[in-house]
Amino acid sequence: MNFSSIKKHIPNSITCCNLVSGCIAISFAIKGDLPLALSFIILGAVFDFFDGMVARLLGVSSPIGKELDSLADVVTFGVAPSCIIFYELQVVEYPSVLNDTTIVSLLPYTAFLVAALSAVRLAKFNLDTRQTTSFIGLPTPANALCWGSLIVGFGEYLEQYAWFMPALLVGIVLSSWILVAEIPMFALKFKHWGYKDNELKYCFVLFSAVALIATIVIGVITDNCKLCYSGFSLIIVVYILLSIAANTKKQS
Repeated sequence: MNFSSIKKHIPNSITCCNLVSGCIAISFAIKGDLPLALSFIILGAVFDFFDGMVARLLGVSSPIGKELDSLADVVTFGVAPSCIIFYELQVVEYPSVLNDTTIVSLLPYTAFLVAALSAVRLAKFNLDTRQTTSFIGLPTPANALCWGSLIVGFGEYLEQYAWFMPALLVGIVLSSWILVAEIPMFALKFKHWGYKDNELKYCFVLFSAVALIATIVIGVITDNCKLCYSGFSLIIVVYILLSIAANTKKQS
């Protein structure tokens, strides 16, 4: 078997690594080990970044690779973060008026709205020819990282105050809507490496690096390792706001 027959399987193997990472993330989320669950979502995002890149470099892109990528993404960036949210909604403090009611046992299942809308978003992406150089709606990896880092980084605070529970429910609905909304969002895809026409992308990359380093430093200083993950949620929120601002400026 020569390399030409092997290389066509390399991108799909990387995609399967993404899928396996998502499955492992789900298993840890079910057990309540949310930092490890988020770690495997991050690992899945790394595999997701490289599978397409490797496919293009080797010239072996294929329709099955595209479909497999979406299936893997549903697991890693749809079901896995939903399991993290589901676990958090089971342990979070509820307003006293809801205690001992059936609704308390049902509300955690709203977490799986994220999984459902992630699947819809990925299905739309495969058919939408407008998303070759940018995105329409929030990419599923970004949504997954935002939720995972928010809950892991600030979970202990969310669990102490009952008013955070309604905020989580609103967040689930809002983020699910943003996944499929007709909101143009920039992608970190470069036609050239010059600064001109790439100002927004370079500024965002710089901000992301500073935010990640800052949250890691804060986590180390405060001896709270979970805070080290929180930078992702800030980065994704800024990404959404920058995309909306850039689109508004373009329309005006």
